[in-house]
Amino acid sequence: MIETCDSPGLLPIQSAISNMLKQVTPVLESEQIELEDALARVLAEDVVSNINVPPNDNSAMDGYAMRCEDLTQSKQLQLVGTALAGKPFKEMLLPGQCIRIMTGAVIPLGADSVVMQENTDTEDGLVIFRQIPESGNSVRKAGEDIQQGSVVVTKGTKLTPAFLALIASVGIAEISVIRNIKVGLIATGDELTPPGEPLSDGAIYESNRYALTALLKTFPVTLFDFGIVKDDKDDLKAVFEQAGSHCDLVLSCGGVSVGDADYVKEILDELGTINFWKVAIKPGKPFAFGHLRGQLNGQMGNAWFCGLPGNPVSSYVTFEQLVTPVLKKLSGQTYLPTPHFVAKAACLIKKRPGRADYQRGIFYRDEQGELWVKPNGKQGSGIMSSIANANCYMVLEQDAEDVQQGEAVNIQPF
Repeated sequence: MIETCDSPGLLPIQSAISNMLKQVTPVLESEQIELEDALARVLAEDVVSNINVPPNDNSAMDGYAMRCEDLTQSKQLQLVGTALAGKPFKEMLLPGQCIRIMTGAVIPLGADSVVMQENTDTEDGLVIFRQIPESGNSVRKAGEDIQQGSVVVTKGTKLTPAFLALIASVGIAEISVIRNIKVGLIATGDELTPPGEPLSDGAIYESNRYALTALLKTFPVTLFDFGIVKDDKDDLKAVFEQAGSHCDLVLSCGGVSVGDADYVKEILDELGTINFWKVAIKPGKPFAFGHLRGQLNGQMGNAWFCGLPGNPVSSYVTFEQLVTPVLKKLSGQTYLPTPHFVAKAACLIKKRPGRADYQRGIFYRDEQGELWVKPNGKQGSGIMSSIANANCYMVLEQDAEDVQQGEAVNIQPF
């Protein structure tokens, strides 16, 4: 039984991630788009090459193309032409002949090697070779990079600039990608005020949506921003129904704690299910995951739900550590944990057992090349500068205690 707020203890972070990944299924709908619009999209099917890359044997350098066997009889060969990239020498190269060839130009029939120009001399239409190469010297073979019929990029790959270039190199201009994940974003709280408006007594400026919107832009998503919703149960329920009706994933900030005005859990109990609530992570313990049903204009929908804490650092950390795996699974990507590196603690790092602690730190190398890390100031869940001015998380395991100066620390660079 998954532990919830009514059960003792907290759900370990790895158990929370495993639970979410077992339940969430990838979006299957795909669309055909132009390659130039495909950055950061996820492939819906393998990309297969219809050609060899390179399509012909070609020269790896500027020099002279010839037949190695000819140089065993004479080091002088007759220069009979030139091959440029895109302008091949179209005649058969006869014994005793060579051609001037440029990088990328097609190797002519009859030639098997290229000698770089620095190892040759020219005189009266002859080329004098100061090097006898092995067959295949400085020749890039057809299909050396990509063979016809081979998979260029596999299904489920998030497309980077390098992958776009790779797909373009086999002549493909359109590809099939998973449609964008529809994500609804909601901020809750009577105290929240949009930036640019005057603050009333007790109010604060709402900042979580700005951070989360920027983080979401690194994923293949279409964002529905439902803005700030006050702590009114009926208003919240109406927005949740709307979001659940046409989103794949709904994210809310705030309202998942235990205060009198925290209605999110109550609404989730009415509109859907809560799989777990409260995770052994610091900051970010009141993180909720569940399923949300919605109805709009008679149309029913189902969305996964992640309830993030309202404190800005907690919201940021739980998005990166807990929401990211869900987004990757929904978009058809394979989730791989972010790599950790080991550094030495530059000072005492305080830690109480009970929750995995993602403290914000600054890592650096000393003159000997050793990696060190230190906390970036105060670590409170409301101190956003602790993230803005840091360059890593110091990942302290759930049962860990204080880390002494010089001891090993796992870090997760930003």
